[in-house]
Amino acid sequence: MQGVKIYQEKLFSNFQLSDRVSKENFYRQLKSVLQLDFLYTKTARYYGTSGQKSVDPVVFFKLCLVGYLENIISDRKLIAHCSMRLDLLYFLDYNIDEPLP
Repeated sequence: MQGVKIYQEKLFSNFQLSDRVSKENFYRQLKSVLQLDFLYTKTARYYGTSGQKSVDPVVFFKLCLVGYLENIISDRKLIAHCSMRLDLLYFLDYNIDEPLP
């Protein structure tokens, strides 16, 4: 007897991104060794104290690094590429329902 899979979205789901990215994944391993906290102090003088919040400098650097490693030169293609890959979302510290900058 042939079965038919019917897709229905869940209203609530229990999902952890860290469970879906394997331990051997390149970006997971890179995240564990890459310490970029020094960027906050190095770039603090370039940020104002009023107005809208800008992109986190660590996220910006990680996006540039992903663009270099994945050979993506367009910002729009980079954001589209990163939003479709769970390992890159984990590397950038974004959730699956959170929009990228």
